Amino acid sequence: MSSIDQPLKGKILLLTGGASGIGLSVTKQAHELGARLLVADIKTTPEFDTFASGKSNIIYVQADVTRWSDFEKMFAACEKKWNDVPDAYAICAGLFDPPFSNFWQDPEQDEGYKQVDVNVNHPIKLTRLAIRKSLGRGKRASVCIIASVGGISGSIAAPLYCATKHAIVGFVKSMKDTEALTGVKITTLCPAGVLTPLFDAPKLKQYSVTEERFLTADTCAKSLLDLLQKKEHGCGSVLEVTLNGIRRIPEWNIDPPKGQGTGQELNDKGFIDNLVGPIKNTLEKEKASKL
Repeated sequence: MSSIDQPLKGKILLLTGGASGIGLSVTKQAHELGARLLVADIKTTPEFDTFASGKSNIIYVQADVTRWSDFEKMFAACEKKWNDVPDAYAICAGLFDPPFSNFWQDPEQDEGYKQVDVNVNHPIKLTRLAIRKSLGRGKRASVCIIASVGGISGSIAAPLYCATKHAIVGFVKSMKDTEALTGVKITTLCPAGVLTPLFDAPKLKQYSVTEERFLTADTCAKSLLDLLQKKEHGCGSVLEVTLNGIRRIPEWNIDPPKGQGTGQELNDKGFIDNLVGPIKNTLEKEKASKL
């Protein structure tokens, strides 16, 4: 069983994190393609509410992706509305080093890193459920998980985030020979820096964010929808998107991503000072006086 084109017109797309950022752009573009949309997110946004208002082919499910029981809420809502399971999955919900789950600030004590729960456990578990649900209905499906160029390289400022994205790239590569067994295609998108609400004021400064240096959510959404729909992007595909363009990441031997917004501006002193400054401040507070 090989990959096939899976156009979204008339099909059911389940999105996590579909009310903001890249996920919201996917919601809007998939609606234009004629998809039926089940948007799961921890809360809505005014922009999503305005867009979804009056559209009978968009339903919203309040869900916390760290609670696996909430996945069943999504599938139950899909069954109730359309008497079916999804044909496609855009797994967009993610965390980018928030203060409550951050390697350098290290606030977590007892329950593990929340960022791992959201960025790793949630997409892997939902992918497994997608396979089970699709097999149970005898239907093909397509899954795309948002990773990052941080899943190919790394960043001193965001080691925990990069570790979670490396996990997703490794997971998707591991699934490359499974479509013949399951009928489900699994891919991942690795964008460079994207200007979304994940960048609060401190991060905008730390990562030297400008509109000229960063991708738009709409650009990433288009590539994600291509991964979901087009057979040229087979199971296990890892697609990098930067300001320099789009390239397929092979399983072995990859050059570093190039250009602005990729985190590789190592010859830019201002960029490096911004990036490392908060880390130095944290370590200075932890430093023993005699060190």
